[in-house]
Amino acid sequence: MRYVLTILFFINYQIIQAQQLSSSEIYVELKKLNVLGSVLYIAAHPDDENNTLLPYLAKEKLYRTAYLSLTRGDGGQNLIGDEQGVELGLIRTQELLAARKVDGCEQFFSSAYEFGFSKSSDETLQLWDKEKVLADMVWMIRKFQPDIIINRFPPDKRAGHGHHSSSAILAHEAFIAAADSTKFIEQFKYGVHPWKAKKIIWNTFRFGTTNTTSNDQLKIEVGDYNSLLGKSYGEIGGIARSMHKSQGEGRPQIKGSITEYFAYVDGEPLGKDLMDGINIGWSRISGTEKIQQEINNVISNYSFDNPSLSVPALVNIYNALKQLPKNNWVSFKMEQLQQIILHCSGLFLEALSNKEYAVQGEKIKVSFFANSRLENNIQLKKISLPIQNNSFDTTLNISLSKNQNYQFSKDFTIPYNADITQPYWLQQPIVHNMFQENDYTTLGDAENNPAYSTEFVVNIAGTDFTFNYPLQYKYVHPVRGEVYQPVVVTPPIIVSLMPNIILTNTIEDNKNIANPLLHLQYKSFINRSKTPIQIALHQEKNIVYSKDTTLNLKEGATYQIQIPVNNIYQSSLGNNITASISIKFNNESNVYTKNLKNISYEHIPNQHYYFDDVAQIISEPVYIKPLKVGFITGAGDKIPDALKQLGCTVSILTEKDINLNTLKQFDAVVTGIRAYNIHEYLTDKNEVLNEYIKNGGNLIVQYIKANTIGDKTIKVGPYHFIINPRSRITEEECAVKFLLPKHSVLNYPNKITDKDFDNWVQERSTYQAEELDKHFERILAMHDTGEEDSNSSLVIAKYGKGNFVYCSLVLFRQLPAGNVGAYRLLENMLALPQNK
Repeated sequence: MRYVLTILFFINYQIIQAQQLSSSEIYVELKKLNVLGSVLYIAAHPDDENNTLLPYLAKEKLYRTAYLSLTRGDGGQNLIGDEQGVELGLIRTQELLAARKVDGCEQFFSSAYEFGFSKSSDETLQLWDKEKVLADMVWMIRKFQPDIIINRFPPDKRAGHGHHSSSAILAHEAFIAAADSTKFIEQFKYGVHPWKAKKIIWNTFRFGTTNTTSNDQLKIEVGDYNSLLGKSYGEIGGIARSMHKSQGEGRPQIKGSITEYFAYVDGEPLGKDLMDGINIGWSRISGTEKIQQEINNVISNYSFDNPSLSVPALVNIYNALKQLPKNNWVSFKMEQLQQIILHCSGLFLEALSNKEYAVQGEKIKVSFFANSRLENNIQLKKISLPIQNNSFDTTLNISLSKNQNYQFSKDFTIPYNADITQPYWLQQPIVHNMFQENDYTTLGDAENNPAYSTEFVVNIAGTDFTFNYPLQYKYVHPVRGEVYQPVVVTPPIIVSLMPNIILTNTIEDNKNIANPLLHLQYKSFINRSKTPIQIALHQEKNIVYSKDTTLNLKEGATYQIQIPVNNIYQSSLGNNITASISIKFNNESNVYTKNLKNISYEHIPNQHYYFDDVAQIISEPVYIKPLKVGFITGAGDKIPDALKQLGCTVSILTEKDINLNTLKQFDAVVTGIRAYNIHEYLTDKNEVLNEYIKNGGNLIVQYIKANTIGDKTIKVGPYHFIINPRSRITEEECAVKFLLPKHSVLNYPNKITDKDFDNWVQERSTYQAEELDKHFERILAMHDTGEEDSNSSLVIAKYGKGNFVYCSLVLFRQLPAGNVGAYRLLENMLALPQNK
């Protein structure tokens, strides 16, 4: 059982190495064969890792190196789109994997959900299931078996974030618990055993004004230039860091000296080197006396012009390892060797689907391809592709000629009951800020195994090797060239509802003017004529709308029904409406309820997940003044949808629209989150926007993250203020005081009360204003536990006939969550009266 689990563990490594390595990269991997040292780096979030240190450890010191991020970054902000929550977590997971492909490290996670900024470890460990996160970390330590563990953060306030300090607290506890045979004993039946890392240390830092480094700490130069790779580790780190695009983490490729500092935490003493006192050679495994010398011989005789000359010797080493008792290092080195043999031989293998979506019950065509691009004695013996009861397994025994393509295609039918492709951590609802992950065979993995994998059995230099390749979809993009995407198993029909938030009681002049329509949309992935379909809408367990019809379904076609909400909504049944579609195939009815979200960005593979779409009905009254509003997009939010629910006519504005002639038609202009950190033209045209305010317009600026854009200081609004990036209110249930209860923003057209701040999600306010000019009015005050009141989450200044608003209240989270108070407050900001 232990051996099987070890093989599963290396799947991610194989995928990382799937791209053909150059001769110099192969040479680095050959050198790595003789190093049996391992490092586990631990922190809380995507982007917490030290992107210069990791490639230094993996490519200079040649240690097996991994980063354990406790969360997937779900609760952060998104600079490139409007995805939040688990969708943002999917993006950041892939950005971490993209960074690991650059720095040569592995990536793992715990089951903790990132619930947003936390000011203390006490809060964090209360909101997470501390024991479960600790168990996850112990599992990863026992499975990975690191020689040393490196914390990114200290266990106190110097960490700057409750998640950060918690990662250090838990890492130390896990370091101790992993070695204790009485802790988490349920893990042992899955093949792991107690593991005692030699030491745990802290990679100290200098972040802004916080300097935790000192001259009495271990200092290591990590800025070295690697001539084999053509880059320094500072340069590699800059490339890796820049993969965190959703966080705007583009970084320079640093050249020159870089010093990292390390402080002792626990375990064996910290000497002059990270691995002092630790055996990191083959002699740590009995029976391997000749292995290191044989590897040295391969390295000495390596031909950069023809790496295939090393294949016979490497195969001999592989066979020698195969005779040894299996343990973590033997299995890992065998996998490393197999990948190096593949790259040295120039062998290229792939299996491609003709479609990105493999539909339950439908056919796909799979093309198998092999090419031995160098002179080798290679025989393609067997190809198998298990698709449940439709498996394909063929014996070929074909000798591959040099640089000759061998390929063929075969049709497969996806079973009706095939599992849809759902990220394993999203298969159950999140409970108390924890993903419900209890399967130890996948726990900690960065992503799912492929929906389907093709097994190629290849004989190289007289030895059989098995290579597993994910079934992928490939197409040629006119700009990007060849693009590979994962194959996704999908049902024949997906169903969605729009909009997801519906106000049914918007009142103007004492009349409810709302007559909202619910758009039920379904998309077909199949071609099927005269198909009986039954559509139903549900409130709780009650069907409030149904329709039977017959359709000629066409692959890729979308169908839509518009239904007046007031005709179906029953207030006594609850606020949520869901949909189902029942389709009869072969006299059997199949019910489909899932929507499919496709997240597509060029820097990561397409990400998909399924969910039950919900239309949330808000029947509480919201008083409105239908207005014309201009919206300037920022880093990504769903404010335009909310504005439309408030009866506004919304226009999306770009740089060319920021002129008085265009702006004068709008009652209000709203900027998206971080808009001033993205669009330099807003600073350049600040005086135009001020003139718009002076002439009677209302400018509402959502939160700004920093006071600069590039090297330029941001200019925003008619009066001075700055942003404090550390000033935020993280307790979403904290009390809110009304400092100016008679101010129009709290009274017109909606009377704002304490209840409008009930049921907020994640946080109250972020990136608040400071150093406010005397013209600003402070509307609200609030504070987190143990802190003094903060009174700059909503500030307003009159200027001429109009009003300038800086709002750091997190409306971008509350509006999609259906918080009626957020809608009322936004309406009041839009409707601020002109000044006389």
